[in-house]
Amino acid sequence: MLLALLLVSFTLSSRPVMSLVPNQCNDQCGTIQIPFPFHLNISCPSISTAFHISCLNSTTLYLHIGFKTYRVLDFFSDGVLVDFPGTTGCRQYNDLNAFGFTKNDHFGISGDNVLGLYDCEDSSLCKAACETNDLPGCDGNNGGSLGCCYPLSDHSIWHFGDGFSFFSKFGCRGFTSWVVSRGTNTGKRGVKLEWAIPRNISDRICANNADMENATTIEAGVRCLCKDGFVGDGFAKGAGCIKSCIKEGQEAYGKECDRPKHSHKKLVILAGVLAPIFILVSLFLFLCILKRPVKPGSFQLDQARYNSTLSFRKGCRTRLFSYRELDEATRAFEDSQMLVNDKNGTIHAGILSDGSHIAVQKVQCETERDLIDVLSRIELISSVVHRNLARLVGCCIESGSTLLVVYEYPANGTLEKHLQYSRGQKFVLDWYKRLRIATEIASILAYMQYEIAPPIFHHGLKSSDYVFLDVDFSVKVSGFALLSSGCGDGHNNYENNVYDFGLLLLEIISGTKYTDMPTVALEKIKSGKLEEIVDPSLYYHEQPITHREQIEIVADIATRCLLFGADEKIGMIDVAKELVHIAKEGNKKGPEFEETFSNSSLLQMISMSPDSIHVP
Repeated sequence: MLLALLLVSFTLSSRPVMSLVPNQCNDQCGTIQIPFPFHLNISCPSISTAFHISCLNSTTLYLHIGFKTYRVLDFFSDGVLVDFPGTTGCRQYNDLNAFGFTKNDHFGISGDNVLGLYDCEDSSLCKAACETNDLPGCDGNNGGSLGCCYPLSDHSIWHFGDGFSFFSKFGCRGFTSWVVSRGTNTGKRGVKLEWAIPRNISDRICANNADMENATTIEAGVRCLCKDGFVGDGFAKGAGCIKSCIKEGQEAYGKECDRPKHSHKKLVILAGVLAPIFILVSLFLFLCILKRPVKPGSFQLDQARYNSTLSFRKGCRTRLFSYRELDEATRAFEDSQMLVNDKNGTIHAGILSDGSHIAVQKVQCETERDLIDVLSRIELISSVVHRNLARLVGCCIESGSTLLVVYEYPANGTLEKHLQYSRGQKFVLDWYKRLRIATEIASILAYMQYEIAPPIFHHGLKSSDYVFLDVDFSVKVSGFALLSSGCGDGHNNYENNVYDFGLLLLEIISGTKYTDMPTVALEKIKSGKLEEIVDPSLYYHEQPITHREQIEIVADIATRCLLFGADEKIGMIDVAKELVHIAKEGNKKGPEFEETFSNSSLLQMISMSPDSIHVP
């Protein structure tokens, strides 16, 4: 039964996001498939009547919770996206009491929601980091600048169980909501409700080959999740879980995963034919192994593949390249194609046969533990969708103990190239572009450190290696550390990220880099000669006053990164927030911007000796 349901779910093309496991009754509202545990037919087996929904005119679904009715906009594996009750037409924001939801044993307001709050008297709750998300308006167009942005995943103010009326204590008068799923930065309008069932029900909840997981927002609520290698809804009262595998390059289920049985006669004939061939091949391989030098403690990925087949299939969920493809694309990995050679591995530029520009990172896996770590990070990074993260295109495991990871390589080249062009007058990277570039780099570093679990640090950010620019000069950062072993503890990761970014900010201001740049830069700033380190192509004294103030504030931020990053007195999230604020202000000259600048502690910070700068 489940196999049939799975086939139905994968053949629906009208609503691909709805392609979750259908309920056992195969309910549909027009062309919309109803995923488990929701159901239209009250006689359909279900884990609770709380998940009963209604269909109007074969086009619209409604969920009934208490005395409120919510139009269903979308389904997720752990929740449902609904509209505000009674909403008609396009409304950019709603009253704080309009949603009218009260938590219960089956539904709770999800932490994946990001709120846009309006007319708030107290702006202390606003979080600049979430303003980098793409949040469309109710008409589908860009939502514009938010008065105040607050992600419910931030638990410093709002807590699970609170309603939206909670924000009235900050003087807010209206709000709108988007769901921004973890690993993405694109929002969809509506309110996501997490669903679960009470843990203390008497019946057995989960099916065989399924694990129980706790709900995030619903106290004592749980869901069932099929184990690795199995698919389904995971519930004993649902369709359960069936085996899943890859067979002949295609996803297969159930009995198709079992090896076909051959008759005894066929096996005898096959063995008689293959036995001599097998003996000859074995002897040849044995001689090759005897002649091949083996590094102590090393292992082959071919061997590890048998132990990590499922992990690799999950990790490299994108394109699987052959070694020959990448060898040809990078001209046999010749030195002229090398972009990076550091502790994160080497990165070579290449061009595929279809003309796509790629960057190929070589990661050496000395042990099986290394391989598992790398695959885990690849799986994590490939699930992240952020406009400033270089897209992970695919992988290759056909190169001994080296894993090859393929990223997009923007044709506009590295940030360093454009900074050098500016100094040579061939092309001027103006201050507006530099400020936007700095803001986008800080945003992706903060996102990977604070929004991804476990956090991913960079280990060696450089304008020449890992910061690329696309055709509209938007940042694409690559080279995040894939191998955690030997990279130090979390404290060192934290301080290196902040310190490296401080160096990068100085390079963006000065247009160049050199060994003693931090010491020289701080000495110049201390003596009131910041203009002497500013890139000459920016013509500092001819810049508008607002731009000169921005340059000074960014120099302030760079100084704090260098001086205090090691002590964790400033983090990437703080840096990103400040830069986003500066970038949003643009050319405004209102009191708010002037107050920010006048409160700068730049001169106080650099009164200490430059020798006190911590260099990791």
